[in-house]
Amino acid sequence: MFGIRYVKVSPTTFVQQYRDGKIVREGVGLSFFYTSLSTNLVAVPIETSDAPFIVNEVTADFQEVTIQGQATYRIEDAAKTAKLIDFSLAANGRGYASEDPQKLPQRVINVVKVLIRQQIQRLPLREALQATDTLVSTVSAALTTAPELAELGIRVLGLAILAIKPTPETARALEAKARELLLKEADSAIHARRVSAVEQERVIKESELSTEIAVENKKRQVREAQMDAEASVQERQHQLQRAEIESRIALEERKRALVALEVENTRLESDAKAYALSGVIKAVAGTDPRILQALASINMQPNQLIAAAFQGLAERADRIGELNISPELLRELLPPGRGE
Repeated sequence: MFGIRYVKVSPTTFVQQYRDGKIVREGVGLSFFYTSLSTNLVAVPIETSDAPFIVNEVTADFQEVTIQGQATYRIEDAAKTAKLIDFSLAANGRGYASEDPQKLPQRVINVVKVLIRQQIQRLPLREALQATDTLVSTVSAALTTAPELAELGIRVLGLAILAIKPTPETARALEAKARELLLKEADSAIHARRVSAVEQERVIKESELSTEIAVENKKRQVREAQMDAEASVQERQHQLQRAEIESRIALEERKRALVALEVENTRLESDAKAYALSGVIKAVAGTDPRILQALASINMQPNQLIAAAFQGLAERADRIGELNISPELLRELLPPGRGE
């Protein structure tokens, strides 16, 4: 009614109230009544804003690249910005009266693009594709002193480069070259692995041969030790055999001496017996045989006496006509135990 309106702005909005071409009220987060017929309101947002961008530039070696990123900024001096850009609100208080506020992000992006172009045009393609960190630090430093932004009262809070990409054809060429390098490195790795495998195989073979040589040397040492032991045993056996032979020789020598002694003793005994017998024979040389026979029958057994009687009968058998011998007599002639 009567054009009286009420306005309330957020704490992130700087507002100015103009009446008759003069500022009557300004500040952040204000709320007040005003007459729309005689009042003009300017509302400048001072919160941070993000301005995404995509830049197509040419490198030092005339290769096109696409740079994608985002700039974060805020209006630091809202009064200065309001003097250069129209932030006037519409008569109904809803929205801006012009399109200038929507153009502000593009102005920031244009400054960023100019600084990025200056850096990209100095770099060849390969370096440009890997210059993300360098590009961010260099452009961010330049944005802090950019006069265009300072005049607008804008300060860039941050810059992010999300991607730097070549054209699809260039990317395929780089991928092909990189693929060839990777394949070459893979071939080199395979060759090195094969060489290493051959070297390892040689080392293993040498180790096996060394082991076999060591085993054969050990076997030879064992055989030599066994041969030495066998030779020692044989030598000991020979010594025992020699000692046994010498012992047997000594024993045979002693036996021979004993036999010789026995022969000598036997001979002496025979000589003594022969001498005694010859003495007896000389003593009985002139004696009647019947006397000798009678002397010999002394201490004879009965059967011996009967046998001697039969011998006498046999000597005179031509004079005996008939001889009867009883069984009892014959039984007496038999040796003891055989008479039954």
